[in-house]
Amino acid sequence: MDSTTYDVSDLLGMVRRHWWIVVLLTAFGVMGGWEYTAQQPKVYESNTSVLVQPTGAGQDTNVSGGRTKGEINLDTEAQLVRSTAVATEAAKALRSTAPPDSLAANVAVEVPPNTSVLVITYRAANPQVAQAGSHAFAEAYLANREQTAEGELQGQIASVDTKLKQLNAQLTPINQKLATLPANSGERPSLESQRSNLAAQVNTLATRLNQLTTTTVSAGKIIRDAKLPDRPSKPVLPLNLGSGAAVGLLLGVIAAVVRERLDRRVRRPGDVTRRCDVPVLAALPVKVRPRLDDVFPPFGLGGRLFNRLRNEVVAGAGIERGRQGRVIVVAGASRGSVSTVVAANLAAAFARTGGQTVLVSAHLPDSASDLAPVTKLLGVKADPGLSDVLAGRVSLSRAVQRAPRQPRLTVITTGGTASAGGLLQTQTLREVLAALRREAEYVVIEAPATSASADAQSVASLADLALVAVELRRTRYADVADAAEQLRRVGTPLLGAVVLPRLTRGRDEPPPAPAQPVEDEFDEELDEAPEYGEYVDELPDTRDAETLILPLAGRSRAGAETVEAPTTPPIKTDGVDTAVLALTGIDMNGIERRRARRPQRPVRGDKPARDTETPEAPVQRVERPKAQRLQLAKGVQRQEKPRGTDPAPTEQ
Repeated sequence: MDSTTYDVSDLLGMVRRHWWIVVLLTAFGVMGGWEYTAQQPKVYESNTSVLVQPTGAGQDTNVSGGRTKGEINLDTEAQLVRSTAVATEAAKALRSTAPPDSLAANVAVEVPPNTSVLVITYRAANPQVAQAGSHAFAEAYLANREQTAEGELQGQIASVDTKLKQLNAQLTPINQKLATLPANSGERPSLESQRSNLAAQVNTLATRLNQLTTTTVSAGKIIRDAKLPDRPSKPVLPLNLGSGAAVGLLLGVIAAVVRERLDRRVRRPGDVTRRCDVPVLAALPVKVRPRLDDVFPPFGLGGRLFNRLRNEVVAGAGIERGRQGRVIVVAGASRGSVSTVVAANLAAAFARTGGQTVLVSAHLPDSASDLAPVTKLLGVKADPGLSDVLAGRVSLSRAVQRAPRQPRLTVITTGGTASAGGLLQTQTLREVLAALRREAEYVVIEAPATSASADAQSVASLADLALVAVELRRTRYADVADAAEQLRRVGTPLLGAVVLPRLTRGRDEPPPAPAQPVEDEFDEELDEAPEYGEYVDELPDTRDAETLILPLAGRSRAGAETVEAPTTPPIKTDGVDTAVLALTGIDMNGIERRRARRPQRPVRGDKPARDTETPEAPVQRVERPKAQRLQLAKGVQRQEKPRGTDPAPTEQ
């Protein structure tokens, strides 16, 4: 995903997936704010409000374009409060030995809008000191302002008085000269004019001097004195906690984004398409936990999802109904059981359509996971399996098992030949798949992980189409891209990916059921079966068919004490009910065709031949051992030998 493709939903998804990082860093931020508050010294503040008035000495003048519109420029007065002269007077009042500038640094002056008030705030570590400092600076400011006004006024009085003395000194000679001149003297008019001008100036200055001497200086007054603070103003605990939480949240979001970018594991199904260019055919919701002990029920959420996947596989591959031998390989992009879960559920979905389906587990024992083995999902035995067939230990007919809970599904497990390395790349596997193509409509192969070995490519080269199984929070983007590339290189069409949540075993999940024992007699009959790849050696007796259908009807004959044991030979398949055969999953026509091709079996020593007739014996009620009743319930008993009756050997 490029950085240009991020949107709000992507960021919220990252935060949601890494919520614990965000919460942890936010908690650290809150703790950091708390610690910062605890480490910071307490600061107390006290305020004094001073009303500034004109002094009357003519010194109050506002600047042009000033912020305040009154007669006094309050911004200038605010700066005067913090001046050295005021700080020196305040230090004297506080009896402090600290430098005036350090005291002025603790002062803050505020001018409320549209007022002539100065709010003087003093900060200190002690509430009493804060109160005294605020009051001292207010008094020092008013005293300094008053002294300045008084000095200005005295200067004006002195200047006017000096001017009056100068005018009087000029006026005295003129008056004396006019007193000696005759009335008709030509100089009298000029001297009288000078005397008039000087007398007018003297009168004006005398009036001004009178005003100055009667002026009262008023610098201002305190309208609200400082109070003793009851709580510190700093540090502010809610502010520090909120700031710490905001910083922690921001760091948490950044850490979540960085972790998301550095994490190469698939987190969302949509990322498979955007970052690996592989379409997602099905994605199981995270709220649905994959089952590890059985396949999904057909009408549940998981079952409906795999039913849709089955339909998309059929449509995407062009599979025609009734056509035989379509091979689908499911390869995991990473190690784990995700391919097992996908393959088992997909095979069960194909089997529910009525077509004969074979699930082949090609996970070799050295790479298989014990979290969700196919034996646990479908209830079959672990061996013999595919590795035993490829190694030549058993025939294909012995390795094929019918899934107990899926009548139309047969399974070939991994097998027990752990040392059979490289068997998936042999010609024997091609022959096995060719035999399965002739017998089944759908063949689903659970291939090894593409990141573990090259066996996935070998198996995929023999398949018609492929699917990639992706496990969230475990499979990496590089593994998905590499799996798609491996499948494309061998020419197998890749339909897309199937995404499942991470597989985990719940605490309440029951342990896997133990494997059921198989009688030696059944093993001997399997050894005698011809190697034609049949799924069923022969049809059970009609008296066994009734027992086979009992578990499907929810009833059991395990508690039966007596049964009728006929001594007549087993009845052939002609008398078997068709409904019973359908419920047991037995193909009647296929059995007849294979029975016609089957060679005559040799006669066993203490067992009557199946194709020879034995004399009828009267029917008697015989109590069977518990082991034989269990064999009937499993449908594996081929012929009953009544206790107390030893039939004579059949002659050839």
